[in-house]
Amino acid sequence: MTTAHRTWGRAEQQDFRSRVRGCLLGGAIGDALGAGAGAGGDADFAPAYGRRGAVTAGTQMALFTVDGLIRAQVRRDGGRWHPPTDVHAAHRRWYATQKDWGPDERKAEDGWLAREEWLYAPRGAPRSCLRGLADDRMGTLQKPRNPEAKDPGAVVRSAPFGLLVGWEPQLVFQLAAECATQTHGHPTGYLAAGAYAVVVHGLARGDAPEAAAGRALEILAGRPGHEETTAAVRATLDARRPGGPPETAAGAVSVALHCALAATDVRHGLLLAVGDDASGGGDGDPHVTGSLCGGLLGAQHGETALPPAWVAEVEGRGTLLQLADDFALEMTLGPALHGDAAPNEAWLLRYPR
Repeated sequence: MTTAHRTWGRAEQQDFRSRVRGCLLGGAIGDALGAGAGAGGDADFAPAYGRRGAVTAGTQMALFTVDGLIRAQVRRDGGRWHPPTDVHAAHRRWYATQKDWGPDERKAEDGWLAREEWLYAPRGAPRSCLRGLADDRMGTLQKPRNPEAKDPGAVVRSAPFGLLVGWEPQLVFQLAAECATQTHGHPTGYLAAGAYAVVVHGLARGDAPEAAAGRALEILAGRPGHEETTAAVRATLDARRPGGPPETAAGAVSVALHCALAATDVRHGLLLAVGDDASGGGDGDPHVTGSLCGGLLGAQHGETALPPAWVAEVEGRGTLLQLADDFALEMTLGPALHGDAAPNEAWLLRYPR
């Protein structure tokens, strides 16, 4: 799995940073809206986990996905290149936040994100994620963890793969699916993660949602066990309706895509995604469909399209923005930060090799 460095123009860098910020913040906002749904939060943030704007484990894990992808790029210039391993190590650092007392137990090599105290709050992590990351055995496509797991627990952490806009869509799909198998071994569990990442990827590169979803279908067609995910995405494109129950990974992606396609603006799309009508009669969690829809709309429209009051109040905004900017900086100017000529020691302290 290899990609080449590219040269970015200034306007391209600014647009990319806006879309990265939009995707991560949009996902967190949708997550927080859904977390409070049913407690008066259908049209605004409502208290969940003791505060308004609280995010769930899905956003926590997505942040560690970003951290792992940055670390993979840093290690690449150090002569080591295997992104699934780095993402798995990052998710294991997230797992440590769910069982350790706090950031004081972290070592320097864990980097800055693992020392963010607010991330140590347990926020309803799926059992599949906790089981899959409980030891250091890494699931692969050949030997996945939790072969029965097809809930959306892997999909909600997969938007960052789509932000690898310099990669080809097939590689984005492959990486997202492979990393999903670290906790979700059912084909629907990991193929839906790959499909969702490809849709985010297309939107982040400026494609229309229909074109991005169509590309995901093309890639899915060659994958064993794709039928459930393909049917869900195709139903959304052809019939403009959710194509499956949102408690499955495929159904959750379908609901999120349906709401993004129906949205008149970001606020409208997010409220659709966390509302009762989005479930189609299923038992899915609104924070999942809200997060997935927010990631899509944020990647498509950028940070300035997000409702400012929600941006201001969502939990962890400072961390989200810092990580988004670090990701954009790494992906556009990484060689200047840690190339052989003049490695930046401050950057390598943030993202150790």
